Amino acid sequence: MLKRDDAVTIIDAALHEGRARNLAPLAVAVLDPGGHLIAYQREDGAGIIRFDIAFGKAWGSLGMGFGSRELSRRAGTLPTLFTMLSATSGGRLVASPGGVLVRGRHREVLGAVGISGDLGDNDEACAIAGIVAAGFQTDETSQA
Repeated sequence: MLKRDDAVTIIDAALHEGRARNLAPLAVAVLDPGGHLIAYQREDGAGIIRFDIAFGKAWGSLGMGFGSRELSRRAGTLPTLFTMLSATSGGRLVASPGGVLVRGRHREVLGAVGISGDLGDNDEACAIAGIVAAGFQTDETSQA
């Protein structure tokens, strides 16, 4: 189970990674497996829509069972599928890298992290850094 303290650790480490990379101001959302917000933080200067984007990246990852990078890839090759998913989800699904599943020791999904603020690749790297710093796995890190 992903606890509030875990979510705060993920957020702090993700934001630290963003500052180390000199990225644009970030917004980080951590959700439980049911898509409920556990914790959120927005850096000074991050735009007001960043919450919705970060939440949508994490929520879409949970809803589809894979990270938002893969969702973005599939949206590019299957635009009708993405249109259908967007309509079905009430527009809550964001197909851009930066949404990463949080997995436990036995590969179970514990939640997801969504980050918005910089390029999707950078958002995703910060999400992974936060998850790993908190002692969890991602699909991206478990393949290494």
